[in-house]
Amino acid sequence: MMKKQWIGSVLLLFTAMIWGTAFAFQRAGMDHIGPMTFTASRMTLAAAAVGGVSLLRKRPPARTDETKKRARNTLAGGAMCGAFLALGSIFQQMGLVSTSAGKAGFITALYILLVPVIGFVFFGRRNPWPVWFAVMLGVAGMYLLCVRERLELAPGDALLCICAVLFSGHILCCDHFAPRGDPVAISSVQFLTAALIAWAAAFLTESPGWDQLSSALVPILYCGIVSGGIGYTLQIVAQKYTDPTVASLLMSLEAVFAVIAGALILNERMSGRELAGCGIMFAAIVIVQIPMLRKKE
Repeated sequence: MMKKQWIGSVLLLFTAMIWGTAFAFQRAGMDHIGPMTFTASRMTLAAAAVGGVSLLRKRPPARTDETKKRARNTLAGGAMCGAFLALGSIFQQMGLVSTSAGKAGFITALYILLVPVIGFVFFGRRNPWPVWFAVMLGVAGMYLLCVRERLELAPGDALLCICAVLFSGHILCCDHFAPRGDPVAISSVQFLTAALIAWAAAFLTESPGWDQLSSALVPILYCGIVSGGIGYTLQIVAQKYTDPTVASLLMSLEAVFAVIAGALILNERMSGRELAGCGIMFAAIVIVQIPMLRKKE
C-alpha cells in the first residue's frame, strides 16, 4: 500500500508540472481564439485521447451487482466531475485574457484553502486552528497579489477566484467517485461532458472558426492532450491511492510551475508586491495541510 501511495504522489507531482506549464500555453492561445472555443477544443481533444485509451483496455468483467454499482458511480462521477471541470476551465480561460500566467496559477491554487472551508460550511467538518490561520493568511496573500489600491479585484482576478471555487468542487468529486468507479472511464465521461458544455457556451457567445483553431493549434494540442488527457487522468488515478489532503498539497505546486513557465515561455515579470503575495499564499497552502498530515500519521 505504501508503494502505491508513493507512486500516487509522484504522479500528482508530475501532474502539477503539466498543469503549471499549461497556464503559459493557455495565455498564449488567447492571442488567436476566444476562451469558450479554446476550452471546448482542448476538452474535445482530451475526450478523444482518453476515450481511445479506455476503448483499448481489457473488456470489463461479467456484470454483477457490484460491477453495476461501479458503472453507475462511473457515469455519475464522470458527469459531475465534467460539469465542474467545464465551468472551472471556462472561468479560468476568461480570466487569463487579462491576467498573467503566474498570477493565474496562484489564484487558481486557492482551491487548496477553499476545500476545508467548503467541508465546514456544507458538511459540518471541524477544522483545527492552523487551518483557519492558513485561510486568513491566504486572504492576505490574495490581497497583495490581486487587490488594487481602491480595494477592488481586477475583472480577470475575480473570474479566477470563481474558477478556484469550481475546481474545489472538482477535487471533492474526484475524491468521492475515484475509489467507487473506474478512474479512466470517469475521466473519459468527464471530458465528454466538459466538451459538450464548453461547445454549447462557445456557439452561444462566440463564432468558432477553423482559422482561429489553426492559429492556436499548438496551445490547444498541449492543453488538450497533455494537460487535459494526461494530466486530469493522472489526477483521478493517483487520487485513488493518495490522501486528498496530501494530493491537494502536491497539486498546489502547479502555481510554482506556472510562475516559472510564465517567465521562461512568455517573459512575464511580477512586481515585488505580487511576488510577496505569492509567497504568503504558498505558505498558507502548506500550513493548511499540516494538521491533516499529522492526523494521517
